[in-house]
Amino acid sequence: MDFDIRAYREALGSFPTGVAVVTAAGAESHIGITVNSFTSVSLDPPLVLWCMDRRSSRHDHFAAARAFTVSILGTEHKAVSARLARPGEHALDGIDLLATELGPPALRDSLAVFECVQQQALPGGDHTILIGRVQRFSRPGISAPLVYFRGRYSALAQGKPPEGVGGRRTTDDK
Repeated sequence: MDFDIRAYREALGSFPTGVAVVTAAGAESHIGITVNSFTSVSLDPPLVLWCMDRRSSRHDHFAAARAFTVSILGTEHKAVSARLARPGEHALDGIDLLATELGPPALRDSLAVFECVQQQALPGGDHTILIGRVQRFSRPGISAPLVYFRGRYSALAQGKPPEGVGGRRTTDDK
């Protein structure tokens, strides 16, 4: 049986993911990359991970970085996300940034920001799995999250929870 990589990738795209930008300090300036592989690993200790394609021109820089910052994007960050997702696009010039204590900046008005010290880099097929220990975090923004689904940007609809599910959403009546 042949394994159809294209069909596999399209099937994976059926899982909607949040979108983040990871930044690291560069030799001359900071660099960034758009990722949708960000996830929590552990609460105690506070660990997160994201995955980096080893073929990326930015791979070696991020794999060797002492620290990185993860900015969770809202819908207003779509253009920045698209820019930093393209090959060769890694400079943060012209992007509204927020300084961090570790050095790599965050995107201003991100939904959440995680400042991480790199804990481990592990091989994972054609990617490197980068695990970071969260040193600080914040929640500066309040917009709707940017979502990636079936090869396109989207927004997560917010509203009343489904019948029988507790909790409130930002658009619920008070």
